[in-house]
Amino acid sequence: MRKRLLVIFIAQSLAGATIAAENHSDEHAKALDAVVVKADPRQGTFGDLIQPATVLTGAVLDERKAATLGETLMREPGVHNSYFGPGAGRPIIRGQDGARVQVLSDGTSSMDVSTVSVDHAVTIEPFLADQIEVLRGPTTLLYGPGSVGGVVNVLDGRIAEQAIEDGFSGRAQLGTDTVADSVFGMARIDVGSEGFVLHADAFYRDTEDYDIRGRAEMDADEDEPEGVLENSSQEAKGGAIGASLIGEGGFLGVSISRYDSNYGIPGHGHEEEYSDAFAKGEEDEEEVVRLDLEQTRIDLKGGIDNPFASAESLRVRLSHNDYGHVELEGDEIGTEFDNQELTGRLDIVHGEIGGWRGAYGLTFTQRDFSATGEEAFVPPSDTEQFGLFLLEGKDYGTWRLELGARYDTQAIDIEGASADHSGFSAAVGASFDLMDGLTLNVGVDRAVRLPNSEELFSDGPHIATGSFEIGDADLDEEIANQFEIGLKYRGERFNGSVSAFHARFDDFIFLADTSEEEDELPVREWSQDDARFTGFEAEGVWHLSETDNGHFDLRAFADTVRARIDDGDDLPRIPQSRFGAEVRWHLGPWRASAGPVHYFEQDRTAQFESETDAFTLWNAALSYRIDAQQASFDLYLKGDNLSDEDARLHTSFLKDRAPLPGRNVTAGVRVLF
Repeated sequence: MRKRLLVIFIAQSLAGATIAAENHSDEHAKALDAVVVKADPRQGTFGDLIQPATVLTGAVLDERKAATLGETLMREPGVHNSYFGPGAGRPIIRGQDGARVQVLSDGTSSMDVSTVSVDHAVTIEPFLADQIEVLRGPTTLLYGPGSVGGVVNVLDGRIAEQAIEDGFSGRAQLGTDTVADSVFGMARIDVGSEGFVLHADAFYRDTEDYDIRGRAEMDADEDEPEGVLENSSQEAKGGAIGASLIGEGGFLGVSISRYDSNYGIPGHGHEEEYSDAFAKGEEDEEEVVRLDLEQTRIDLKGGIDNPFASAESLRVRLSHNDYGHVELEGDEIGTEFDNQELTGRLDIVHGEIGGWRGAYGLTFTQRDFSATGEEAFVPPSDTEQFGLFLLEGKDYGTWRLELGARYDTQAIDIEGASADHSGFSAAVGASFDLMDGLTLNVGVDRAVRLPNSEELFSDGPHIATGSFEIGDADLDEEIANQFEIGLKYRGERFNGSVSAFHARFDDFIFLADTSEEEDELPVREWSQDDARFTGFEAEGVWHLSETDNGHFDLRAFADTVRARIDDGDDLPRIPQSRFGAEVRWHLGPWRASAGPVHYFEQDRTAQFESETDAFTLWNAALSYRIDAQQASFDLYLKGDNLSDEDARLHTSFLKDRAPLPGRNVTAGVRVLF
């Protein structure tokens, strides 16, 4: 029924459109190098960045958008997906995840609890994104000790900073897929005069259990069901309203947003022994585990141009968060999580002083977190964080220099205990113009990460990871000494980059397996040891031809990372090495792409960790634009895992029980007005 309604909607859209469509070419899209990177308060362009970065925008972003941020970014070099089913997937950058990767909503923390456990969703809806930025290097020091691995910044435009062209704009999208019988949609509108802008958006997603090839369990019995991953359905909805006052010298805006999601933990029942909530005498039966999540947040943002002598701009952000979710075990509530958080930041960009131009400021966070229930493995805690940062750059003609520094303090209090930490981080980056279009980038940094409450104070069964977790209140600060060297080339026929990196961690914090059991669960302890991460990533785009038959490009990328502790053992859940390629074509209103991403076997495993087989995902996309008098309509088809592989990500805690979705075809319409 839902698919029938979608077909009717698309047909009516086509009927109301002008059939004689105008050519849709790249003249309507900005060149990537000219895109302003908002995560950098200096508002530089992508082409000006010294550090390695990924920026998704325009048609490519529309094509990549998926239900989670991790899935949206998983075809970018160096970025992988933690994948805890279709409802929860966090970005992993160069093998580092969780508390080492900062996820931001327009420069402010997502303020969810996705760093506490891999089964907790990031409360950011990718389908509403205007632009997604992935940064490493000195700029990440702007965002605190949780950005050692990198920063992912999602821009959604809920608080406008500039007036709207023509006073009105919007977009909408509606789609469905074959793998989970999904229906999803979003709509957005921005309206206002030069002095006032009003924003509204909404989204909805409803999916059934998704199809897979074969059986979910790696070593499943023949009587196990096949062809579908049970308890992988999801329903998500939400939206926001925002308003901005905009003047010649600045702006002030506020937004209120809501995010609700109810999703299953696939391949993960909950045996009776782990909880008293289940009926006795049914020891072998399993209960379905689902998460019911809701978040309400209020964001205030303002800016002043030239606020005082030597300052080019001043930006202030203040966000308040009311987050909660319950973990449902059948009809019973197992654990309740609550996170009340207030966070703010001040950015000041100064003009040139002796040739140096940069930004400085401060950040603060107050967090009241609690987890209650028989299986709450983390005690309630109050956390206060404060940080000061400085980022400076200078142009020396054929080379540029960038310096960054940050100081952080953190205090965590729980009943009967407390932990105070502080750390100083610094970074140096340089860019050298070797020849026309060819640039050498070098970066060195010392980044400090402060241990979080779950690493310090965990003590109990953590069903999501299938373990009994024990924290260590005596953990020290984690220090990463990182070096990177890379080449970037921009030419008429080829654009590309390659980077090699090495990170040496002192007192790296990780969850270590032991040989013990508690409550019939394997005991894992939060531990520290020196560790090192080494790897490279590369990407290239060849402009093959531009003829009457269309414009053809070839994109290829590759990445790999090796992570070990000092005794030589490999760390767990390190991403597989990958190689991907795709041919992209456009001609007038038509756009298409197709190609594979090959994941190599991961046989460098930690103790008690199983190996992961190699697989190849074939993907394709096709779209056609129809320009009407008042709107443009993009009709699109997208195919994922077209060869129907039994694909499992080594980064996922569920990889032995929950493969990626099987063959999937998505169809829909995007409307721009």
